[in-house]
Amino acid sequence: MAAPDARTLATLLATLDDASLAALLDERRILPSVGWDDYFDAADALLDPASVARGLASLSREPAEALSAAIDASEPVTPGSVRDELVRRALVTPDGDPYRAVATACPPLTPDPDLPRSTEAVAEQDAAQAAERAFASATSLADVLQSALALPLTRIGSGALGASDRRRLVEAHAVETADAADELLAISAAAGLVTGTDRQWLVTSRGVDWLALRTVSRWHEVARRVRDALPAGLRLRDGGWIPVSQWAGAYPFDPTWPERAERWRVLFERWALIGPQGAVPPWAAGLADGHDADEAALQALLPIEVDRVFLQNDLTAIAPGPLEPALDMRLRSMAHRETRAQASTYRFTAESLSAALTAGETAESLREFLSSLSLTGLPQPLVYEIERNARRHGNVQVGPDGAGNTRVTADDRSLLQALAVDQALRPLGLVTDADGLLTRSAPETTFWMLADARYPVTAVDVDGRPRVLDRHRVAAEAPAQPASEVYAPVLARLRDAHDTDADSAWLGRELEQAVRAHAVLAIVVRLPDGSDREITMEATGLGGGRLRGRDRVADVERTLPVSSIVSIRPVSG
Repeated sequence: MAAPDARTLATLLATLDDASLAALLDERRILPSVGWDDYFDAADALLDPASVARGLASLSREPAEALSAAIDASEPVTPGSVRDELVRRALVTPDGDPYRAVATACPPLTPDPDLPRSTEAVAEQDAAQAAERAFASATSLADVLQSALALPLTRIGSGALGASDRRRLVEAHAVETADAADELLAISAAAGLVTGTDRQWLVTSRGVDWLALRTVSRWHEVARRVRDALPAGLRLRDGGWIPVSQWAGAYPFDPTWPERAERWRVLFERWALIGPQGAVPPWAAGLADGHDADEAALQALLPIEVDRVFLQNDLTAIAPGPLEPALDMRLRSMAHRETRAQASTYRFTAESLSAALTAGETAESLREFLSSLSLTGLPQPLVYEIERNARRHGNVQVGPDGAGNTRVTADDRSLLQALAVDQALRPLGLVTDADGLLTRSAPETTFWMLADARYPVTAVDVDGRPRVLDRHRVAAEAPAQPASEVYAPVLARLRDAHDTDADSAWLGRELEQAVRAHAVLAIVVRLPDGSDREITMEATGLGGGRLRGRDRVADVERTLPVSSIVSIRPVSG
């Protein structure tokens, strides 16, 4: 027969609102397709040992200690917010008594060292090193996001970054090591700058906006978001975080937690929110207490950003310090960055200038931007290279033909002939017609294949007017679906099946289980005269509103109206 705890829990579940019940199901990782018929099914499932273990694993230190103490003392949990939390998590009854399944599954609690937060000031040298790490991490993350905009990063089955992309980021000097690439990607995901699809990591619109911020604002924005993404067991009530020395014991019933806690510690150290020993740099103290960082204090320790470069005759640009992020982003759209340090070097090539023209720049906009950026004027060799590429750019036009195909045209017929026989363009299936070449591929696909093959291509609309195509793939906005929507079918089925007469519903469930088990019951029956009589019988059948069984005392078959049954209890033997 079902344990009385299941009845208590089923009654509680029926009183929860949709949001609370859905949150409980989500925490226990219940499948939205579960086939429960009523709250009693739900209660049985939530008291299953595997489900209870998941519920215990989600407990942070304070409620875990309260639950463990109640079990050890065989007493209810003290009334208060902790008891309320344990009730919501279906681990104790509304009276604070641990469910028997919970008491049985609850492992011994490992004592917490309960070390106080360190109030020692961070040494000046350590603060400077932390600031250097903050600057390096923010700069590296920007490089990772820019690389992901140009070519989405691979996401393997575990959710980690693909090995080939780790190598690519290291070789491009975006990161120092493969581990750094993994950590920065995890930080950007926690901050909402990237999001994972089935096979790719894509930059979000928030990530694109972040790239335009100044370095200190970049660091602070990510620091706030990573702090806010911490698991609840690591957070203080005022919004900060508990001492790092206590992180490993924050979820004492979760055997996988110490490894996850160490992962969070590594991410916080990578982003310079803490030092190697867990101490908080002075400018981040506000974040640790639930407020904001001191940007001015951090900025005073960061390299001064510059807004000018030296343009040289060898088609290079040298920034005498870290270039302001917005200027760096635009300069890198027209020049390859060769080195990244306090002083960075950028090189202009025919390929980089052509890419800038393809992205919407013109010879005039290039000259204007570079003139405003240069401390040395605009070198003649660079002017010549810009003009030469601008003259070539647009010799090939790609656009829709109005009939569902894509048309490729050019004034130079020999150039069209070269396109038609270029093996790199075979996937397009280009065919010759009177006005140029036709393909069934989309205009965007055709355009980028020609651009990658280094043809001087421009995109046009159906009327032949130039248009700019953005190759960057930004993740589509997909707001998180609330748990109440995920579990809506389950909740609706439970609500529809709920009987306002909980006692009758529970009695029917107990009788069904007794019949399946051929259990012997002591049944109290109310007679027509209003008196009660107890009958001991083995339950053998239930149907039509009547219970059938064999009376153990009189040794006869009996049939009892279920409506006359007041209570039942199992009889051993």
